[in-house]
Amino acid sequence: MPTILAIESSCDETSTAVCLDGKILSNVIVNQTVHEKYGGVVPELASRAHLQNIVPAVDEALSIANCQLPIVDAFAFTQSPGLIGALLVGAQFAKSLSLAFNKPLIAVHHMQAHVLANLIPDNKPGFPFLCLTVSGGHTQIVLCEDFLQMKVIGQTIDDAAGEAFDKSAKLLGLPYPGGPLIDKYAQQGDTNKFKFPEPQIDGLDFSFSGLKTAILYFIQENKKKNGNFIEENLHDICACIQQRIVSILLNKLKKAAKQTGIKNICIAGGVSANKDLRKSLEEMGKQSGWKTFIPPFEYCTDNAAMIAITAYHKYLAGDFADLSVSPSARAEW
Repeated sequence: MPTILAIESSCDETSTAVCLDGKILSNVIVNQTVHEKYGGVVPELASRAHLQNIVPAVDEALSIANCQLPIVDAFAFTQSPGLIGALLVGAQFAKSLSLAFNKPLIAVHHMQAHVLANLIPDNKPGFPFLCLTVSGGHTQIVLCEDFLQMKVIGQTIDDAAGEAFDKSAKLLGLPYPGGPLIDKYAQQGDTNKFKFPEPQIDGLDFSFSGLKTAILYFIQENKKKNGNFIEENLHDICACIQQRIVSILLNKLKKAAKQTGIKNICIAGGVSANKDLRKSLEEMGKQSGWKTFIPPFEYCTDNAAMIAITAYHKYLAGDFADLSVSPSARAEW
């Protein structure tokens, strides 16, 4: 029954979690508000905030779990991908604990952890399953055959879905992070008011750069005709943008399910918190005869619980890292 302390610091959330025998006992997430006035994450500021937050976050996670450092069996951290300065903070902290207590060190791939976040709730998918992993930096369809055996069978060839949400929000004059605001305003909008194109990309890969350009031209052209166009149509624009991004994602997922014959379908990543995506996946699942699995909101965005559950399975497999391991901004699975 291993106890694992996990650290996630790949971007702008400092998160820590304690896992006991595959059960999450605590999951602390400290958000960084310093980036809001810059309209996006500033890497240097993110690194400094991680330095300030990591000790209190670890203390809180241990306290909630009623755990102390000497009884921890292994220390886990996000190795890649992410902002290199941010990753270094978590990596060096975990290394220091591993060295100080002479306990194993476990390096975790951030995107693999997003997929395995589906194994945290009691309602878990069986193997094999497909996972649509959608975040600000990644959009992938992953075939998961076992706890640590995964294969990317489709991915974006340019921009990620989360970036499409945030860039569209910026074009609409919404503050950062804009994706959740599009989701909020879309709930009151008409999805049939405007039409945006769906990229015709072969296979299971995605593309969002053309859609972003189409949205840009749409806004520019309509603002020339009416300076108040965005204000007067904000809810409908958000609803139509969101509907198109979600349809792109789910149409490819449906194609992947048909090609593989897999009926266990999951989503993961920050964008999986989107209300329309969650609802649409459930509806498509009922129509297609799938078993659908959607993580609770707290396990969708970047969090240490997903690092902990992945580290637990790596611990059982004896997959440990040594102190020479280095974080990487970009790394293949």
